[in-house]
Amino acid sequence: MCGIAGFWHPDSQARYDEAEILKRMTDTIVHRGPDDAGYWNNGAGLFLGHRRLAIVDLTSAGHQPMTSSTERYVIVFNGEIYNFQSLRREIDTNSSSTPSWRSHSDTEVILAAFELWGIQETLKKLVGMFAIAVWDRARESLTLARDRIGEKPLYYNLNKGSLIFGSELQVLETHPNFNAQVSRSSLELLLKYAYIPSPHSIYEGVYKLPPGMLLEIDLKNLKSGLNGQPQSYWELPGAQHTRPSAANDVEVIDELQKLLQSTVRDQMVADVSIGAFLSGGIDSSLIVSIMQSLSKQKVKTYTIGFDNSEYNEAEHAKAVAQHLNTDHTELYVSGADALAVIPQLSEIYSEPFADSSQIPTYLVSKLARNHVTVSLSGDAGDELFGGYNRYQYLPDIWNKLNRIPPPLRKLVAKFIESAPPARWDSIAGGLSPLIPAHLRVALPGEKLHKLAGIMRHDSPAQMYDRAVSQWENASNVVIGTHSSSNPVSFKDGDFAAWMMRQDIMTYLPDDILAKVDRAAMAVSLETRVPFLDHRIVEFASMLPMSFKIRNGSTKWILRQLLYRYVPKDLIERPKMGFGVPLHDWLRGPLRDWAESLLTTQRLVDEGYFLPGPIRTLWERHLRGEGNHQHQLWPVLMFQAWLERKKSL
Repeated sequence: MCGIAGFWHPDSQARYDEAEILKRMTDTIVHRGPDDAGYWNNGAGLFLGHRRLAIVDLTSAGHQPMTSSTERYVIVFNGEIYNFQSLRREIDTNSSSTPSWRSHSDTEVILAAFELWGIQETLKKLVGMFAIAVWDRARESLTLARDRIGEKPLYYNLNKGSLIFGSELQVLETHPNFNAQVSRSSLELLLKYAYIPSPHSIYEGVYKLPPGMLLEIDLKNLKSGLNGQPQSYWELPGAQHTRPSAANDVEVIDELQKLLQSTVRDQMVADVSIGAFLSGGIDSSLIVSIMQSLSKQKVKTYTIGFDNSEYNEAEHAKAVAQHLNTDHTELYVSGADALAVIPQLSEIYSEPFADSSQIPTYLVSKLARNHVTVSLSGDAGDELFGGYNRYQYLPDIWNKLNRIPPPLRKLVAKFIESAPPARWDSIAGGLSPLIPAHLRVALPGEKLHKLAGIMRHDSPAQMYDRAVSQWENASNVVIGTHSSSNPVSFKDGDFAAWMMRQDIMTYLPDDILAKVDRAAMAVSLETRVPFLDHRIVEFASMLPMSFKIRNGSTKWILRQLLYRYVPKDLIERPKMGFGVPLHDWLRGPLRDWAESLLTTQRLVDEGYFLPGPIRTLWERHLRGEGNHQHQLWPVLMFQAWLERKKSL
């Protein structure tokens, strides 16, 4: 795992030391690669920089930037290629002359593959996670590429015949020519979704390269100011590729087990110590179960615990770890421990990011890094195999509500919102003995209020967009913008499958994977996500819905596979999010910090937000009139990010 940086100014008459600027840019991501640094330039304005976290081939032979054997290609690469050994054998078989290998690194294999198959065809063969910048001397072109699902980040800015790029925004911000302004439309998106979806970033003219895409920039077009457009080299299979539903249940479960065993085995290859995050939920428990079944030693597992029972999964994780006999480490953290992370968030996340589970994610990454350099996680199980409750309740709600006149729907929504979430929590608590265990949910009041918002809409796509939104009308809060939200339309087919596809293409890379990458890389920990092997993604995408949601049970196929390793009674319980009691903290220990960022005068002076709606929501939250943490946190994260930028 590493970090990359670079710029290309072919006609530049630089008034600064370009080599020194490259070093400064690369040094901003030393946390992504503390083991080594490398620099290269072509003598004509192209500069490539690299920071290395050595995982495979720890010797200097893995140093980057790396040049191919014919010197045609020069690469800086962030990530891991899990099938590099099989690709190396294939290259040996198909090359006209056997390559003279200089290392055992995956980077050298990528370069040899470029020589044999070209860049785009090689990308299609790679199994892994990556962000790549590669210079092609023959074509005088630079290609940027990102892995299929977006595990590794890559930002770029093309402007006035020049290019700046890097793994994190501070790389670009360090360059003297960087002069981008805050994008108000992106700020609106941040308030709406709590993250900024690709290809947008917080800055005008700065983009995230979308997952599964490459961008080729040649010298002629760069000089003329023609920026070009990213092109796809992989796409998520659509519904038309769905496999036959008549397959035997056991056969399909067996197929998934073989796929996961192969993937986990590949991802356990490293020349450094390796472990896994274990929450005790279905996804992480399954990954750890397979890891332990493949390992002769006890797998190292890590869990963070909280005193608040609504947010604590540590006891469940401990029970799973004991059953699997892993080498388990758990750390109970206090509110003060978690709160101490908050001042660091604006630096860790490079651009404003507001999924509050970023806090425990950072804490568990820090815990694991005390013992290992690589950690596997169970992320993406929900998006691929139907784990979110919305995949069940939104289609059901739409089918029912579509028969009810809109005025009546809105009346019911108004009734739900007439009582605060805490009141509904109390009612649900009293009825709990009468509700089957599989129907109980954590924080029912919040979910009911979310439902009320959903009920106001008139199409499935609008309902989905509301379900994944924090601010319904963010354009009424951000000054100088109009609503940029244009939900993808849903026409026909399986509504749940459509939602999963949307989540895989947006929420998964730009929220979940960004959260984990930045938190783990902040402590120089490599994370690997077995569910995101593209063969498993494709398998899941073509799987009939009955294998994902069956008889009211989410992630049905994952549960059946997990029962082969772990007793059912250790797993079956209401789904719990990986979060913190942020709503209480905002009324307590975070109150002064939040108030300082949300004063009317400050909001007016900065000129990004209308103070009225924000102050109203903040004061209602303080009075206990609802839990508004999900709307307030994106505002606070932007304010904290802005404050840090002003101090630099």
